[in-house]
Amino acid sequence: MHDTGAQIEMRVERFVRERVAPALERRRVALDVTAWEVPGEPVPFTHAVAQSFTPFAPGTTWSRPWGTTWFHVTGEIPEGWGGADVALEMVVDLGFTARQAGFQAEGLVYRPDGTIVKGIEPLNGAVPVGPGPIDLYVEAASNPDVGGNYFYLPTHLGDQATAGDDPIYTLRRIDLVERDLTVYHLLRDCWTLTGLIAELDPSLPRRAEILRALDRMCDAVDPERVAETAAAGREALAGVLASPAYPSAHTVYAVGHAHIDSAWLWPTRETIRKCARTFSNVLALMDQYPDFVFACSSAQQYAWMKEHYPALFERIREKVAEGRFVPVGGMWVESDTNLPGGEALARQFVHGKGFFLREFGFEPDEVWLPDSFGYTGALPQIARAAGAHSFLSQKMSWNETNAMPHHSFLWEGIDGTRVFTHFPPADTYNSDLSAADIARAQRQYAEKGVSNVSLIPFGHGDGGGGPTREMMEAAGRAASLEGSPRVTVGTPRQFFDLAKETHPSPSTWSGEMYLELHRGTYTSQAKTKQGNRRSEHLLREAELWYATAAWRGLADYPYETLDGVWHTVLLQQFHDILPGSSIAWVHQEAERNYAAVAATLAPLIEAAQRTLAGPGSAEVVFNAAPVAAAGAPALGAVAGSPPAGTAPVADGSGWVLDNGVVRAAFDAAGLLVSFVETSSGRELVARGEAAALLQVFRDLPNQWDAWDINPHYRHNVTELREADSVKADGDALVVRRTYQSSAFTQTFRLAEGSAELDIETRVDWHEQEKLLKLAFPLAVHADRASSEVQFGHVQRPTHNNTSWDMARFETAAHRWVHVGEPGFGAAVANDSTYGHDITRRWAADGSTITLVRQSLLRAPRFPDPEADQGEHVLRSALRPAPTVLEALDTGYRLNLPARTVTGGGPVAPLVTVSSPSVVVEAVKLAEDRSGDLVVRLYEAQGGRARARVEVSEPVARAWTTDLLERDAAGLTDASVQVAAWEVGEPIEIVFRPFEIVTLRLRRA
Repeated sequence: MHDTGAQIEMRVERFVRERVAPALERRRVALDVTAWEVPGEPVPFTHAVAQSFTPFAPGTTWSRPWGTTWFHVTGEIPEGWGGADVALEMVVDLGFTARQAGFQAEGLVYRPDGTIVKGIEPLNGAVPVGPGPIDLYVEAASNPDVGGNYFYLPTHLGDQATAGDDPIYTLRRIDLVERDLTVYHLLRDCWTLTGLIAELDPSLPRRAEILRALDRMCDAVDPERVAETAAAGREALAGVLASPAYPSAHTVYAVGHAHIDSAWLWPTRETIRKCARTFSNVLALMDQYPDFVFACSSAQQYAWMKEHYPALFERIREKVAEGRFVPVGGMWVESDTNLPGGEALARQFVHGKGFFLREFGFEPDEVWLPDSFGYTGALPQIARAAGAHSFLSQKMSWNETNAMPHHSFLWEGIDGTRVFTHFPPADTYNSDLSAADIARAQRQYAEKGVSNVSLIPFGHGDGGGGPTREMMEAAGRAASLEGSPRVTVGTPRQFFDLAKETHPSPSTWSGEMYLELHRGTYTSQAKTKQGNRRSEHLLREAELWYATAAWRGLADYPYETLDGVWHTVLLQQFHDILPGSSIAWVHQEAERNYAAVAATLAPLIEAAQRTLAGPGSAEVVFNAAPVAAAGAPALGAVAGSPPAGTAPVADGSGWVLDNGVVRAAFDAAGLLVSFVETSSGRELVARGEAAALLQVFRDLPNQWDAWDINPHYRHNVTELREADSVKADGDALVVRRTYQSSAFTQTFRLAEGSAELDIETRVDWHEQEKLLKLAFPLAVHADRASSEVQFGHVQRPTHNNTSWDMARFETAAHRWVHVGEPGFGAAVANDSTYGHDITRRWAADGSTITLVRQSLLRAPRFPDPEADQGEHVLRSALRPAPTVLEALDTGYRLNLPARTVTGGGPVAPLVTVSSPSVVVEAVKLAEDRSGDLVVRLYEAQGGRARARVEVSEPVARAWTTDLLERDAAGLTDASVQVAAWEVGEPIEIVFRPFEIVTLRLRRA
């Protein structure tokens, strides 16, 4: 028999495209349209419909970038239209492009009474109508396609001030259409089968069988009478569609989903509207398909619906109760996990799960972070302590160098806690349930032979409108189809239950999951990152001092204010805001929000401190750090003044800062050429090198400008060794330098009795596509570096022995990094820098130099062409540090500088801990507003520790809880320590390495 397969494929493709598809719309007629363009920001429905609308014809342009136009659509259904074999619909094309499902114009359809019908998007533009006259409003958003065809070309569209006023869309059509249901289902049959043959091996009989059936379909359908003969075409395909899946076929759990970034190439105000459009689509689809379920993360997005679209939120609440609209993730937003502090990452769950429990009585069981840029090794413990038992992500499939070895496995955190983890092997969280996607899931699934089930999230994200009826039709046809994996529409919980049941002994991945991509997100948009770091620590201070005052009966705890600030901070830890990968509008808004946070919290902190200090005229120094600082005890205050600084002294060849603890020497150009620990005589700066050295690198990523740093950046560097001026200014040595259009002022200080050299780097930055680093070549032999992460630290090699080591050339750290050898080491701390690279090189005498570099600033041109431009003030510190505990001390002191107020005298700490390796991370009042005290502690050294916790006020009872402050004794799994203490019993706790303990105390 001759092979005519290729000819049949060509025939089918053209026949469906040119003959069947055009017959989908049996009849259509243009509807009457009037319009009103909103002159500014979006307005509510009631405001819009009260305006004067003017006639508007297809082919007319509408709305500037980021604008809104309201269309009023009216018309009558012609006599004779409708029937059992057609669906009457309004079809809207706002001027969509075919480039992608989202990222462009969108609309939301309302009835005259203000109730929402559904959204309008490029691949979801139909709205059911009838019976009766048509009277609808479309709120159309002219969101520009900021990315265009390339994600690295500078664009003016990301800022309202530069986006322009010319209309960017042309209305193509708003028509009443009769959709032929038989033709529609024939098209879905053909889509499923042509997709399947593309995945099947050409030698398989099944492929030939499907081709012959498609060939017969083309014969059965009369191209001049498609509507009348479509049923015959479907009959020709019925046999191959009915053939069941192989017994060994992979099972794919299809979960409806719409990944809506809470901000990215659009501002948060547009995200709110995107959510309303997508969620209304989802609710409409649930009415059409009873088996459809939708998983949605991010309590923030639900909270937006409750605030801005309350009727829609109530409809969502009903579907949550039915188990069909499923809250997942349990976090306030799908946050970044590399950069948020430990307590902030915990609060993502406290506030996220708290919202879901209050509003729906529902608690998600999984962490849902499909798109975040790598995952901290602290997350398994945080997730389990928040009551989660599973974790899902897809992003690790983006690795540039090494493929992750598993899809279903146990992920072990830095403390030893494990959580069942799944990576969808289809490598997408926006599937359309095509044959290609589900075949990829089966083909790539790494656990074949021991497990045979995976999850696939389906739906158009980011303004594409979510799942569609076409996807549900695809799922139905692939439920059991020979040659295809089985597709089951279900919930994440159903998938995870089955995955765990069928894979009882999964492999374990230990430690962080480092994304081998998007390394620039540790540094881009420094002001956003600085705002986050500062806000986290301001919240710590406000909670600590108000909890202390409240438990001493001196003040009321400001629950509402603190909750509001936390929601702002948690939102801006979203994985495209804090990492610095959003448009200018988003980061301008973030900086304004952080300024508002500071303006709210600073007076609160001062008021609490003055209340605690009491009346008087003495200087009282408050220390919110969990370590002693400025002469004050941890978490307490002392009467007096902070230590004075050490004045720099000229020594003929340069300058010296010497306080008897350490000695810093600078050459005539203001370069730090020596830093000696007096007691040991050990030199920290490698011989012949300069530390705190500013280096400017060419920074031209291969793609994804704000996201990526590529290793070739190292090939072109300028070191700023020349000084414009070097002079003493009181207790500071001030060094000024310039580079091209930028100016730098470094200020070095050394306090009396301190081992820490404080380095302030003030930059007026006006470079493009450059990377600024601060380098510390250290005389330390270290084959690994310790970097602070949430509730602990990770150790990473400084060498490139393996491809995994080589790919980890830029890493994230929080307040400090430590490199050391037995008995000696060095710490480099920062107050707002996250990006680092830590490598080894060799001196002329063969000794090892450990090079620690902080990545201070970048200047990418997309998506914000003005990223990082302007003035920045960044603080660092260098000190000898035998262990990580000294590094931890410095990191906390640098980020929680002591504050001085006028008052009556010292303030005893509310909470003290006996072990130096056990750290108090938070002191607050309980979320349920009972007045109970909540103290979060963790073991910081990476070893076991025993600590006694003492509280200055009388305690009736103390007990351990999970992160949501629920009694650990009442929990069904042992993910958190279970203990309780009655009146008079000493609170002694034994900690595992890096263990987090949440302690709740009731006042006597």
